[in-house]
Amino acid sequence: MVSVSTIVAFVLASFVIIVIPGPSVLFVIGRSLSLGRRAGLLSVLGNEAGVVPVVFAVAFGVGAIVEASIVLFTIIKIVGACYLAYLGIQAIRHRKDNLAKATEAKPENASSGRVFLQGFIVGMTNPKSLVFFIAVLPQFVNRSAGSIQWQFVALGLIFVVIALISDAVWAIIAGSARNWFATNPKRMARLSGVGGGMMIGLSGVLLLTGNKR
Repeated sequence: MVSVSTIVAFVLASFVIIVIPGPSVLFVIGRSLSLGRRAGLLSVLGNEAGVVPVVFAVAFGVGAIVEASIVLFTIIKIVGACYLAYLGIQAIRHRKDNLAKATEAKPENASSGRVFLQGFIVGMTNPKSLVFFIAVLPQFVNRSAGSIQWQFVALGLIFVVIALISDAVWAIIAGSARNWFATNPKRMARLSGVGGGMMIGLSGVLLLTGNKR
């Protein structure tokens, strides 16, 4: 069984990854700004629904590799930490571009089903979530605590729940206060800069203290 401390560490790591504006967050903000709060929340539901198949695909693919080879596990850990650092640096370098990306969507007439489907596709193809599941999540599983695959699934679904809550907050804020985002680019730039620094710090922590069990 995964320890409570490991779950807490995973929740914190997930929060750092999720809260930083990436493809999913920018998509949700764009939908909320252009189509309103309801469309933003539908996009969130579709987005997280799209992540669920990815969780299971990684769990029964990468999970088997982690279970079979500690060497491959270590390689995945190192690559993941390096990639997190890269994402952090990119978030800092391009922090001024985030508002433009979030607001580039044009108003359109879209049905609820279409909005949900668009969110599903974005969630299923989000590279940041995929990299997190492949390179970071394995460091939180306990090789001696039973099925690695189902530990992947459990932790992955925890990630989805956190993302659902976080992205819903973004949708509500963006949909309720469009001018707050649209008139002051510095707010998004500062958020991306701080988040990028957190990502770099997280990469170092995971590299040095990743689960070796």
